[in-house]
Amino acid sequence: MYKSIVIGTGPAGLTAAIYLARANLKPLVIEGMQPGGQLTTTTEVENFPGFPQGIMGPELMDNMRQQAERFGAEFKSAWVESVDFSQRPFKVNVEGMGELLAESIIISTGASAKYLGIPGEQENVGRGVSTCATCDGFFFRGKRIIVIGGGDSAMEEASFLTRFASSVTVVNRRTELRASKIMQDRARENEKIEWALDRTPVEVVTSDIGVKGLKVRNNETGEEELIEAEGVFVAIGHTPNTGFLGNQITTDPTGYIVVKPGTTETNIPGVFACGDVQDTRYRQAITAAGTGCMAAMDCEKYLEGHMVHDWSETLDK
Repeated sequence: MYKSIVIGTGPAGLTAAIYLARANLKPLVIEGMQPGGQLTTTTEVENFPGFPQGIMGPELMDNMRQQAERFGAEFKSAWVESVDFSQRPFKVNVEGMGELLAESIIISTGASAKYLGIPGEQENVGRGVSTCATCDGFFFRGKRIIVIGGGDSAMEEASFLTRFASSVTVVNRRTELRASKIMQDRARENEKIEWALDRTPVEVVTSDIGVKGLKVRNNETGEEELIEAEGVFVAIGHTPNTGFLGNQITTDPTGYIVVKPGTTETNIPGVFACGDVQDTRYRQAITAAGTGCMAAMDCEKYLEGHMVHDWSETLDK
């Protein structure tokens, strides 16, 4: 029996763990398959407050983990297979650990960026391939950039990246774009944005010094060509990591957890959500950390009024 279990790490889960641990709630943090979240796949982070010279993503996450451990948070590297929120205490089934009980749950499992699955893509994430213009655009100042996608996110990222790039080429598999008219018009009016429509991405091509460009296939002629660029941004959407919840939590049509406005409360009292798993708009490390703080404070307030277990008998937890 735990007072609180945090499912997932990253800035949201680790911030929640820090706050819970400092409140002497001794949380258990289940790290999942990617301890530290998406920031562990990035290189230098320059927009997280407090680090004027920047900090490496893995180092930032390790620092936050150590901070949580310092105050008494317990960490387990494991995979949550399923949960049962039908009654308290809540049940969390963890691979290799069995069934764990908790009086409160914080879900911070994040959202995974969708990738194309083409050669040269995954192995160059953080080395010229990115899924976050806000995070990495600055590193491509004066360089050529490719944005893959045809939705609102792709148009928004392409427009944003023109602040840094010498040119931005939008690559889309169809001749039509899925983006709203206002987003399309804004992108088409931008002189720095070029278009490679009806092209299917085939391979991210690299050289000894990094990304060289994107090989695409002309869907009409079948011919392949290389679009030269130093950066490739994949903007085809994100998938929230909520499959393990078994539809017990209210989500929007795309799977993101719905929380009560201004809080991290879900439809189940005692279960809270923070970070990208409930954020369809910002998806930044600092906003995730902020909601992690909110979740811990919401959780602490909840426990104060709903404690059902005599914790004086289990001080070792």
